[in-house]
Amino acid sequence: MVINLLLAFVPISAFLAYVIHAPAVWVFATAIVGIVPLAEWMRRSTEQVAHRAGSAIGGLLNVTFGNLAELIIALFVLNVGNIEVVKAQITGSIIGNSLLGLGLAIVVGGWGREKQSFKPERASLLSSLLILSVISLLLPAFFDLAKRHLNAAPIRVVSDDRLSLGVAIVLVIVYIANLAYTLWTHRDVFAFDEKPDPNAWPLTKSVGALILATAGVCLEAELVSGALEKTSQGLGISTFFLGIIVLVIVGNIAEYFAAVYFAKRDRMGLVVTIAVGSTIQVALLTAPVLVIASQFMPHKLNLVFGNPLEMIAIAATAFAVNSISQDGETTWFEGVLLLAVYVLLALAFFFL
Repeated sequence: MVINLLLAFVPISAFLAYVIHAPAVWVFATAIVGIVPLAEWMRRSTEQVAHRAGSAIGGLLNVTFGNLAELIIALFVLNVGNIEVVKAQITGSIIGNSLLGLGLAIVVGGWGREKQSFKPERASLLSSLLILSVISLLLPAFFDLAKRHLNAAPIRVVSDDRLSLGVAIVLVIVYIANLAYTLWTHRDVFAFDEKPDPNAWPLTKSVGALILATAGVCLEAELVSGALEKTSQGLGISTFFLGIIVLVIVGNIAEYFAAVYFAKRDRMGLVVTIAVGSTIQVALLTAPVLVIASQFMPHKLNLVFGNPLEMIAIAATAFAVNSISQDGETTWFEGVLLLAVYVLLALAFFFL
């Protein structure tokens, strides 16, 4: 495959970064290109896992391994104290997965088809989890605002951290319960129709390829994050915009590839699991893990989004996705609507 030729950018980016210490912009650009073929291998490996373990497990692995690169980027940025960029990544992941990733998949999959459908039970569950995600991420910000209104500024920092930690623990518990609900107690309800493939890879080969591809994505993602600040200065673009748009697209590009691939094959149940499920995982697992992990770092992370535009973006994303997916059917034009919302938010963040 031609796309495999892009794997050459993986060692090239590492050579530029670690050997000749090239300008950050070159490291940034080559690392982004290097992620593209690795993302394709993640998609291919996940599909093979799905043939052996079932689509539900395959979709879960795709979301988990896709978010792993993003989590590593966030931990690296958090460790150096750039907390606002980490929060921007959380917001960007939510709007990117649900609006950009799902929107692209719906447009590609719906083109030439009257409509595509998936189980309404899945739409209902995802809608409920999206609402919970919005509440959990907005509550600390409004709590902080309420305390300021009550002139409780002296205890503001400690209270915000404690509330965020409590919210994080609750969300992790909900995420674990969701896994038990969809993969165990109600597996028959949420399982996909999967045709056996006699030529499917052995499970060990599939998982091994997925792990290796993920490791490569993590390496490239770390190079991207390391070159972020100097690239921002060189291009004249804010680190906030790079964090909320560019860095998120890089960290989640594997999921976008997978969602578009499965949408073309009219497997919208798996597409929704990957795109919207990834958003939910960011809110219910990635963000809480970052909050908990920060307790052992020099810089503590809370879930207080001080930028009102970020809160609006999170709420708007949940509203748009729920409006389109609640009937269990999608058309290409609905994908265009999701992309339009994403572009509008991206413009606002760019000019901000």
